[in-house]
Amino acid sequence: MNSRIAEVTQRIIERSKETRKAYLDKIEAARRQGPHRGVLSCGNLAHGFAACGTADKADLRSMTKANVAIVSAYNDMLSAHQPYETYPAIIREAVKNVGSVAQFAGGVPAMCDGVTQGQTGMDLSLMSRDNIAQGAAIALSHNMFDSALMLGICDKIVPGLLMGALSFGHLPTVFVPAGPMPSGLPNKEKARVRQEFAEGKVGRDALLEAESQSYHSAGTCTFYGTANSNQLVVEMMGLHLPGSSFVNPGTELRDALTRAAAVRSTRITDLGDEYTPIGHIVDAKAIVNGLVGLLATGGSTNHTMHLIAVARAAGYIINWDDFSDISNAVPLLTRIYPNGSADINHFVAAGGMSLLIKQLLDAGLLHNDVKTICGEGLDFYTKEPMLKDGEVEWRDGPTESLDKEVLATVETPFKPDGGVSVLEGNLGRAVFKTSALPEPQCVIKAPAVVFEDQFDLDAAFKEGKLDKDCIVVVRFQGPSAIGMPELHRLTPPLGVLQDKGYKVALVTDGRMSGASGKVPAAIHVTPEAFKGGLLAKVEEGDIIELNTETGALSLLVDDEVLAAREAKPANIDHHHIGMGRELFGGMRAVLTGAEEGACSLFYTQEQA
Repeated sequence: MNSRIAEVTQRIIERSKETRKAYLDKIEAARRQGPHRGVLSCGNLAHGFAACGTADKADLRSMTKANVAIVSAYNDMLSAHQPYETYPAIIREAVKNVGSVAQFAGGVPAMCDGVTQGQTGMDLSLMSRDNIAQGAAIALSHNMFDSALMLGICDKIVPGLLMGALSFGHLPTVFVPAGPMPSGLPNKEKARVRQEFAEGKVGRDALLEAESQSYHSAGTCTFYGTANSNQLVVEMMGLHLPGSSFVNPGTELRDALTRAAAVRSTRITDLGDEYTPIGHIVDAKAIVNGLVGLLATGGSTNHTMHLIAVARAAGYIINWDDFSDISNAVPLLTRIYPNGSADINHFVAAGGMSLLIKQLLDAGLLHNDVKTICGEGLDFYTKEPMLKDGEVEWRDGPTESLDKEVLATVETPFKPDGGVSVLEGNLGRAVFKTSALPEPQCVIKAPAVVFEDQFDLDAAFKEGKLDKDCIVVVRFQGPSAIGMPELHRLTPPLGVLQDKGYKVALVTDGRMSGASGKVPAAIHVTPEAFKGGLLAKVEEGDIIELNTETGALSLLVDDEVLAAREAKPANIDHHHIGMGRELFGGMRAVLTGAEEGACSLFYTQEQA
């Protein structure tokens, strides 16, 4: 085992002894109640199966047949989630065929960041994760179920479902993906058209045509953003069936995998001898395996918050230093847009998850002494699914990459590290993603250009006010301020400035998403400006230094000058009203900082 990976794992275990013990005690107490239908009154149980057929009612009365909860993030608007429309019927039939019952337990909301990008609805995006966790908990709260199937893919949805499922950690839980859409317009071409639109070289008709050719059918968007990072991490943690993350929707193999996941959920309940609850699968080693997979592939920076919140839901405390140290130990093995020109389907063709996991296991970068929904260890996850007579079977995966421009080897990686750094200085702490940058390190010292709102940057860009070396500061974007919206719309104009030869970078207490690309960006700055962070005192023209070699995030202004300055007041009331945002004031008020997961679900009296 790689010594640094082992060291980080051990310190997470030591740091979390008390919280993990309390979590395990909680889920063991829930397990001891036995099949939960057995504790329901006759009236409770009658309500729970009133709509079932006669055979299902008999099975549920018996307390010997598994009842599987289906929790789904289906909706028609999200291309990734539209395929889930037909899954409940497929699951019910597959479960019935093995003598058990499946009930649709509840749906959860599912926002699309691609739709809300740059719109007022984006202010709800991050907070929707905690709402989804609560919705999943409500779905499972009826004490009717022996296991659960979680149907979700994108952005905040999988982390939310994970957190909700972990609150019922005594239940075996299988995550069921739906797969990416087939490849459309190459991501590199899409980025070119976006940039040309930002420069005014093409019109909206050309932009819409490019976007429509890229996002063109049911399935997950094919770039390597948060949605596909979610799928990879969940498989690395042993919560998907092996090789199921990136099989296209609408295919025979996809349906066969869904049936197999449904059947597997009946095999690992406490009614049999393979009891494997999610709270036992998601331990420190599984969390570290998820981090290794994320960093070895240049995955989404959103997980520097999501995985912290997920770990906390399982009783573990992790922080950005854990990310950084693992990143330093793990080579970058993939080039998937925005870290390269390939998409997720190209990654699958080059060798996919089975080869990635095999290489990381062989290099001692993954813990193999873990539990998964398929049993002990990750060796089974080096196999890939194939169809035989309409059903899925697993065969040995490839032993070498079929396209080393997309999936490299541990011996000759694209970069020697995973490309996530932690910057720290008088401005606070921030996450900095280097995996998509043209150079391995970033050193930039330039005057600040300060914005209170992301939308103000567009006007300044169009007026030429940013045509210079500068560090763009966008503040009052943090969790407690306005819910930490994604600021990905800033990438095209800043990319234009880069191409003009200017040295530019971004510093923000907001997010830049899983699609963070070639623009150097210190993101998730904490403490945020709204809660006393020094970002609130930055003035136009102040010199800021970003330096990944030294880890510096510094405002180069004398301490005496800063002490005499008044913090800029936040002008954010317009972000709190309209588009439902007024309903989330209570949640914003208790959100933790970015390094604590930007989470509202573990609020304690000590935080009050």
